[in-house]
Formats: sequence, C-alpha cells, structure tokens
Amino acid sequence: MLPRVILKENFIKKSQQKKITSPANYKERFFELDTHELKYSEIHPPKPPIVKGCIELVRIKCVEIVCSDVPIPCCFKFPFQVYYDNYYLYIFAPSNDCRQRWVRALKEETKHNDLVAKYHPNFWMDGKWKCCKKTEKLATGCHVYDPTGFASEKSLPKLPQCKTIEHNDGAMTLIPLQNYAPLGDNELPLEIDKECVLIDSSNTDWWIVTNSSGETGFVPSTYVAKKSGDDYQRFAWFNKDITRAEAEDLLKTEGREGGFMVRHSSQAGTYTTSVFTKALGSNGEQEPKVKHYHIKQAETGEAAFYLAEKHLFSTIPQLIHYHQHNAAGLITRLRRPASICCPPPIVNSVVVSSFATFATFTDQWEIDPNELTLGKELGSGQFGLVQEGTWRDKKVAVKTMKDKKMSEDDFREEARVMTKVSHSKLVQLYGVCTQCSPMCLVFEFMHNGSLSTYLQARKEHISPGVMLGMCVDVSEGMAYLESSNFIHRDLAARNCLVNHKSEVKVCDFGMTRLVLDDQYTSSMGSKFPVRWSAPEVIRYAKFSSKSDVWSFGVLMWEVYNKGRLPYENKTNLEVMEALNAGMRLLKPRLVPDEVYLLMEWCWKEKPEQRPSFAVLLHELAAIAEPAQEL
Repeated sequence: MLPRVILKENFIKKSQQKKITSPANYKERFFELDTHELKYSEIHPPKPPIVKGCIELVRIKCVEIVCSDVPIPCCFKFPFQVYYDNYYLYIFAPSNDCRQRWVRALKEETKHNDLVAKYHPNFWMDGKWKCCKKTEKLATGCHVYDPTGFASEKSLPKLPQCKTIEHNDGAMTLIPLQNYAPLGDNELPLEIDKECVLIDSSNTDWWIVTNSSGETGFVPSTYVAKKSGDDYQRFAWFNKDITRAEAEDLLKTEGREGGFMVRHSSQAGTYTTSVFTKALGSNGEQEPKVKHYHIKQAETGEAAFYLAEKHLFSTIPQLIHYHQHNAAGLITRLRRPASICCPPPIVNSVVVSSFATFATFTDQWEIDPNELTLGKELGSGQFGLVQEGTWRDKKVAVKTMKDKKMSEDDFREEARVMTKVSHSKLVQLYGVCTQCSPMCLVFEFMHNGSLSTYLQARKEHISPGVMLGMCVDVSEGMAYLESSNFIHRDLAARNCLVNHKSEVKVCDFGMTRLVLDDQYTSSMGSKFPVRWSAPEVIRYAKFSSKSDVWSFGVLMWEVYNKGRLPYENKTNLEVMEALNAGMRLLKPRLVPDEVYLLMEWCWKEKPEQRPSFAVLLHELAAIAEPAQEL
C-alpha cells in the first residue's frame, strides 16, 4: 500500500550539528509527513525538489514542542522537536496552531513506537541542555514524555497582560532568592548574585523589575526579596500575628517533620522561627516537639540576619531559603511551610525550596498504577522493599516504602531529588506512583544488582582492570552530583548498582541533599554509616562533597577487596576510635600503588586537603587509559 500524505508545510529547520565543527544555521525547507516517513526538501522553482533529509516514522522516539526563553534567530518563532535514533531535529513553525497540528499528527503516527520515558523541554545549546544543564547530549530527559498530549504549562501564576507602568516603588533594590529562566518574551531571567530594581509591585504574583543591563520585564514575586523592608506576607511561611501557643498547636496538628513558620516575636520588631520535629530522644523513641528560634541581627552596619552563628544573610527570605537546604545548627531543616491561611497565598511559587511543590511534581512524574506490574522481590533495605516490575513493556525496579519506617514526605523527597539529577552513571527514576498504598518509586532496571553483591559473587572473575573501570564509573556519577551541588551522604558499594553491560551506577538517594555552600550539618539524632564516614561526620555530623570523597575512598577499597566489609573485625565504636587515632584502611593486595595513593588522598584528616571528584575522575581516567591500550 502506498503511503498516505498527512501534512505538508514550509518550515525552518536548524542544522543538527552532528559534527562538532558543524555551524548552527537555519534554512527553510518543505516538510512532508506521510504514514511512512517525515521528509524535508529544498525547493527552487521551477527545478524539482531536492530531498535533504528523510526519517522513517518507526525511528522516532519523541515529538514535542520546545519551551525556551532564548531569542529565536529566524522569522518562525514556534519550535518543536523530533528525536530519532540519537539525533534531535528542531523545526520552527510560523504559528502555534501550525505547530500543534504537526506535533499532534506526529504523535499519533508514532505513539506505538519504542518511545522515551522522558524528554528535554528546552534546547540543546552551547554544549548543554538549557532545561536541566546536563552536559551530555544523550543524557536522559528531565520531563516525563506524554505521547498523547502536549507539554504541560509552567506552574507559576498566569502572567498579566502587558500594560503601561504607572506605579513606582521608589527604586527599591531586590535580591534574587533563586535563579529563574523565563519562558515568555515579557519576562526577565534572575541570577542569585545579581541584584535588580523594583519598578512595579502592584500585581501579587508578578513584579516588574529592571536588571543591571537596563532591561525591564516581569519576574515571579516570590523569587525576589526587598533588600530592606519586611513584606513577608506573600510568603507561605509567614504568619504575622500568631502567638507561640497557636504556632505550636498548628505545627503539632499538622505533625509534619520540618514543618515551620516565621512569626512576630513578643519583642517588637523581631521575628521567631518555629519548627516541628519528631527527632529521637535519649530513650530512642520519637519525641514530637516544637522548637522556637529567634531571628537575630548582627551588630554591623548592614542587615545581617541569622539563626545560627556564621550563617549571615541580608534578608530574612534568604535566611529561610538557606535553612530549607541546611539544618546548620537547627534541630531539623525547614522543610514545609505551615500557615494559618488556607490555602497559603502563593502555593505554586514558594521560593524557599529548590524543589517543586509535590502537586507540580506528581503532575509530571505520576505513573498510573494500572500500567505497573510487580514481580519478585529483589532486595530489602532499612526503609524500602525493591521488587522487579514491568511498566509500559519495560523491565523496571520498583521501590516500595516500608510501613512506618519512613514518612510519606521523606519518601516523596527522595523522589524529588531523583527528578533533579540525570546522568548516565546515576540510576534513573522513571516516575512515582502515589495512587496506591504504599507509595512506590519506579527506576530503571539494573540486571546485576548491587555492586557489593556483584563483587562478592564474582571474586574469581573480576580483573584489576575491571575494578578500575568500576571506580571510574562511580567517580563520574559523583563528579556530576558534585557539580550540581548535591551531596550523597551514603556512598558505598551497597548503594551502587550494576547493569547488564557491567556498568556501575550510583543509586539510593534517600539521604541526598542539595546544598548551597557545600556543607550540610545534619539535624540532631540523625544516623550515618560509621565505616564509610569521614571524621567530621562522626564528630560533628557535618556533610559536604569532601565527606562524600572520603566515602568514595572506602568504596574503592571495597572494590579492590572484592566486596569485603571495611574494618570487618572491628565494632563501630572501635572504628571511631581508630579513626581518631589516625589509623586508615590497609592497602588491598590487588590495588595498584597509584590507585592506593588516591585512596589515601581521599582519607586526609581535613576536608580541604581532599581532592574533588572532578580531580579524582581525571586521575582515575589517566590511570585507566594505558591499561585500556594494553
């Protein structure tokens, strides 16, 4: 049967730059979609069309619109993408209606293909994805792909209509609380370290500002704070006149770990942060309680607010933003705003968390439980049970929360962390299923199980070269986490998995944290794995990328000892005493001298003396290259 023509149209296509030296250019082409292929041709009447490209529909893995804030360098301003094989074709349509018509038609024709689970909603430009900043062109996407619908709208409130600026707030300086990449022509980007000037704050959700380059546009109001002033009512964590007793009642009623609010103190002109925790008491039992911390101000010429010493901030919103990522002396992190308002004023753009609200999260990552089939048990940890499963004809691993071992909020937070990272050496999250009980996370399937089990089962068949490759794999994944300001806090061979190609990937992100200053001070009562922990973690519960480096040194020791337990003849107490005395793990018999030197470097007493993961990856790769040549 001859193919049936579905659509024809003149579009502008961007060069695919399959070679590094290829220029980025934009050319008008005549596109034709039929039931068999998508092809595009160069037309110069009266000459016949010259076909310049042809893609069989069965090769297409994703079709979606492109949402981007970058200026479009051609006259057609509505881009969409076609991902096939390992290439991205960017096509620019003359109107949104035209774009939607083609995307709808292409999705219909390809919906039964072997499609991607996730896609990139923004462009690949200048060696990275603009949406998630990944530097691998073939990195897994960061948004769940819907083969039947269109890309979801952003969760911020609707942008107001363009208007003549009538209101002016007296050139008030604003401090960005987080970065913001605009999706519309009337919006401006925000960068944490670049101040801007408020022009108009008459709209609750969007303020008009001018940046240092003199450009004027809209920004989300909760992404910025006034350098001076106390306009906190727009933040979900602020409760203006609530009393101490009322704050305790509200936080205890909600009963959510890390629930918090900021309120007026009894002393005029000052503020208090009230925090709820279920921290373990001296008897090992949970003791729900509310702690109150006065927000203090340093005696300096400029505003310098703090809850704990050595962590000073110009504004209270900045202070709250920091402590949502780092307990830093508090009994727990400030995790979830509590408010007497219901709902809170601007729920969808609560800036004090770098993670999306769970409502937005589930929209993008929710998996229909009817699409999920569970199989045999693969393993069981302290907080979760892992089972084999099937999702959309794909073999997956399903992690189910153990009853009463982990709160639903903590389980969701692990999932949120996973949505923020994407790298070939990290185990990839496909989605979350909250519509069943207990909730579960759906991951890519790793056929060979944990690295520690893999090493123990194949003691006689793993060469030193393979061991070195395993260390390179883990260092690559950790270098990515380090560059993305994440710390793992529980790196060990048991928390890495091995796939069918014997590649090692880092997993188990239950303790992972996004950090703002490369240091996370754990809340009181937190547990940590002593045999893999750096001295500063054992003594002060201070985690950083350099404490992860220490753990990586222990992981390398595990690899070259084929899965043996570190300090296997010592108790945890004896391990701590040995570390305090300056003792270190002995050199494994199979490890090359240059690799053991790296282990010893990882185990330096002071964190600043240890290498970064970027340096470790470079050193390990340099050792591996001659071995590969042999």
